Amino acid sequence: MTEGNFVDYIKVHASSGNGGQGSMHLHREKYIDKGGPDGGDGGRGGHIIVRAEPNSWTLFNLKFRQHFRADHGGSGGKSESTGKQGKDIYIDVPLGTIIRDSDTLEVIFEITKENTEQILLIGGKGGRGNSHFKSSTNQTPRYAQPGIEGQEGWFQLELKVLADVGLVGFPNAGKSTLLSVLTSAKPKIGDYPFTTLKPNLGIVEYRGYKSFIMADIPGIIEGAAEGKGLGHYFLRHIERNSTLLFLIPADSMDIIKEYEILLNELRQHNPELMDKQRLLAISKCDLLDDELQEEIAKELPEGIDTIFISSAINKGMVELKDKLWATLND
Repeated sequence: MTEGNFVDYIKVHASSGNGGQGSMHLHREKYIDKGGPDGGDGGRGGHIIVRAEPNSWTLFNLKFRQHFRADHGGSGGKSESTGKQGKDIYIDVPLGTIIRDSDTLEVIFEITKENTEQILLIGGKGGRGNSHFKSSTNQTPRYAQPGIEGQEGWFQLELKVLADVGLVGFPNAGKSTLLSVLTSAKPKIGDYPFTTLKPNLGIVEYRGYKSFIMADIPGIIEGAAEGKGLGHYFLRHIERNSTLLFLIPADSMDIIKEYEILLNELRQHNPELMDKQRLLAISKCDLLDDELQEEIAKELPEGIDTIFISSAINKGMVELKDKLWATLND
């Protein structure tokens, strides 16, 4: 899915370099007219390497460059000199990127830690020069090995946003507004559904110079797991969040029903999401007086910690950060 500079899926073609040709050379110099074989090995072909780029959070840099080709190895030379190694090519991706084989969709590896490099395609090995083939029965071998060909293929790169807390809720539940209040992020905000069309990240500053990352995920509708609405385009981003913060507005007709629908969509998408820590925030509580809030509190879902908040008047913001920090460090 893309919006602006945010790209979380891309398909690329990559080719590693061929190994260089081994040298078939016989030593010759003044006064030595019949020297032995001294052909060197060919150089290794360049690798295709996927490298973590911690300062990036989108695959946008790959949108206009979808072909990667490493250099071939150089041929071996005389005096047993090895050919030049082919230059490796790096594909820089943000943390949370999954690399799949485009044909089988098999996951090859994931990039989830800083300073990580993974070889996607190995460069071809250089051929051996004729100096390797000298023997008692063949003093002057006049042959050498060709280099091994490199590898190539199409690959899918899929980004799952890495964040400590993921905001889960229906469209227009107030997720973007909450993110803008708790962090310095400036997501698009409006009073209509599907204002958010891409995940937004923000850093929540906590006391004692601590912090955690919060992600605003586009709103879920019933049937999202089957692809309705924005469906599968964003549900995968929730998989990498440590804690899920469910947001349901105070003017909802049925808070318990909305919570169950949201929970069911996550369960259908990936049952493992049920093992994550969960917290429920009732948003837009500036619309409530104390009496009405007490009535709503009596009809909240069981088995989940709940807090009443209002981003408009900063109600419950400190308590919410305390609860999230405690949950993250439980």
